[in-house]
Amino acid sequence: MPDMKAVIADTTGQKIVTEAKTLAEQIYRQRLKASQIRKIFTEVRKIEALWEQEGKQESALRRLVMLKPKLAYQEKRQERRGTSPMKPLSTALSAAIDAVANEKDSEKQDTYFRNFVDFFEAVLAYHKFFGGDN
Repeated sequence: MPDMKAVIADTTGQKIVTEAKTLAEQIYRQRLKASQIRKIFTEVRKIEALWEQEGKQESALRRLVMLKPKLAYQEKRQERRGTSPMKPLSTALSAAIDAVANEKDSEKQDTYFRNFVDFFEAVLAYHKFFGGDN
């Protein structure tokens, strides 16, 4: 797994795109369905809307951190024969969430959050590119 803090901290977008493509190909090959990704992405969009509201960043950050147990649940729920197609996505997103949550500088944290959303959106787009349609 890549250093997700380096990915989320990337201001050029190069690492975001490269790692999103790699992850998307991996989860596509493991047959993770787009609907399963979209379900989580929908929650991230709700968190993003909350993040944008004045004075709501703390609530949004809490919801973002609480996404980690949901990811773990989905990972375990989809486990088949000892492996889960959700595991690579869950691992990467959890590490990215930690990078956002652990950043103390509010401006950097805001940048990291926006990059997290961009990364996840790129994963979803590349998953579709590789053929993930349901």
